[in-house]
Amino acid sequence: MIFKQLFEPVSSTYTYVLGCPETGRAVLIDPVVNSIDRDLQVLQELGLRLVYTLDTHIHADHITSARELKKRTGSRIAAPAIDRLDCVDVGIEEGPPLQVGSIGVRGLHTPGHTDGHFAFVAGERVFTGDALLIDGCGRTDFQNGDADTLYRSVTGKLFSLPDETLVYPAHDYAGRHVSSIAQEKTRNPRLGGGRTLEEFRQIMASLNLPYPKFIDYAVPGNRSCGECPADLPQELQKYCGQMAESPQG
Repeated sequence: MIFKQLFEPVSSTYTYVLGCPETGRAVLIDPVVNSIDRDLQVLQELGLRLVYTLDTHIHADHITSARELKKRTGSRIAAPAIDRLDCVDVGIEEGPPLQVGSIGVRGLHTPGHTDGHFAFVAGERVFTGDALLIDGCGRTDFQNGDADTLYRSVTGKLFSLPDETLVYPAHDYAGRHVSSIAQEKTRNPRLGGGRTLEEFRQIMASLNLPYPKFIDYAVPGNRSCGECPADLPQELQKYCGQMAESPQG
């Protein structure tokens, strides 16, 4: 498998390129709208043709580029079917994998950060979105999040994967790139080391995180598979880059 990890600095989002060396078909996992030109350049350099974009969930901290990439390349939009988005071409459920040439991308429903959240397994890698981060996890206090549900998703599903499975999250804020199931099971301060459900509840309840500054724009934009609003405040226009300047595009 051709594989590349890309970083978007405004929202600290990781986008992943998975490409089939035999067919040249590719999928982008969690692409970001203000990194479209970079992503297309990377695909061109790797000799890949984008056939799918695949989002782990309805993001609250950035706008997906799924809609714009479909316009530019003809790629199909794949996302969790549970969210019932009219703009999605392929609804992902647990079961048969999404085939990208010789690559099978298997979905795991991992709710708790959001109720529709999915992780994706491809070979020896798992793309955990915001459900499981390196030494952490996503918050559970909005978008129908629930600490009990996230605990079960991570400990029951993700921690059931082979220990050597590489963990690639949707974000990291400390310059880290990859972990493993074994590492997170052992040392994740929120979910690892045998943490009980009650301990996890207390940890999540005591975070006292601020209201996400982009959520009121990102969620509706992502429910449309990536539409940047025309009325973005000046201080938030960096989240859409050139798209904020030309929303009609």
